[in-house]
Amino acid sequence: MIATTTQNPTTSLPLPETLMQMITGGWVSQAIYVAAKLGIADLLKDGSKSSEELATLTNVDANSLYRILRALSSLGIFSEGDNRYFELTPMAEYLRSDIPESLNAVAVMMGGEPWHWQPWGDILYSVKTGKPAFDHVFKMSVFPYLGENPEAAAIFDSCMTSLTTRDSVEIVANYDFSSIHTLVDVGGGHGKLLAYILESNPNLQGILYDLPAVVVGASPHLDKFSNRTSIVSGSFFESVPNGGDAYIMKHIIHDWDDEKATSILKNCHQVMPANGKLLVVEDVLPPANQPSMGKLLDLEMLLMTNGGRERTETEFNELFAAAGFKLTRIVPSGMAANVIEGVKA
Repeated sequence: MIATTTQNPTTSLPLPETLMQMITGGWVSQAIYVAAKLGIADLLKDGSKSSEELATLTNVDANSLYRILRALSSLGIFSEGDNRYFELTPMAEYLRSDIPESLNAVAVMMGGEPWHWQPWGDILYSVKTGKPAFDHVFKMSVFPYLGENPEAAAIFDSCMTSLTTRDSVEIVANYDFSSIHTLVDVGGGHGKLLAYILESNPNLQGILYDLPAVVVGASPHLDKFSNRTSIVSGSFFESVPNGGDAYIMKHIIHDWDDEKATSILKNCHQVMPANGKLLVVEDVLPPANQPSMGKLLDLEMLLMTNGGRERTETEFNELFAAAGFKLTRIVPSGMAANVIEGVKA
């Protein structure tokens, strides 16, 4: 018989209870989704409200909402007071939609979008075949799917913008861009990261590069920097703009297998000047047994992409070398964002 009194050294809980919390983690994710979708944190930002009042404001069943909020309060997300009144906790602040580091859109996508969670229900398919469960469920790859489903794409874009905002603050705080004259953001989406970098580096010139349908959304972020920013559209599998002495890519390389990732990096190498800098912003997986959000994000890549993956420092060294770069240093810069710096060899 296994001794049930054995404890998890990190939580002081019995191991079976710790494992049970992990097994039922999907319940927590779905409860957080409900709170995020209903905007509960926004409704509580000015002070506590009863579950009855919150239910009226969100047009849901009061008793059911109370049960959701009671469960989340037991986890430190919201705090329950007398007479079923609830208020924000420091953790619940991040479910507000009006703060720069909001995780509201992330919670909505992860918990509420069938196109995201259905592939996780078919995870065994990916383990058996090595192929993405997303393609198996929806009969197409994720990026073409988003291209054909604008509502899903809008939620995905909101989620990515939210995560980029969180990462951008850390990247700007931890990496010194002052030696760079012109920075090209390859696959830079709506330009959120580039805007943060330009804001903190007034002498820097920027070039945003992404697909035509993507860069049309850049105006809100880059219009104020129009005198020192260019927006160029195209595919990084075909080419990237010249004119930069540094090229940055945030969470681009992890979407692709080594062959495609090397092709993207080679396109950057081709137009870069001698000693030009390559800045790849990705998670870097730590050694065996060390905890890492990236090791779970790697499973997301397994299920959602054709060959995408998170990589170790050794694997980034090999990838950089194959594209003609020398990895010079790794600068930790956030929850799942390290600036992996290389120079053109």
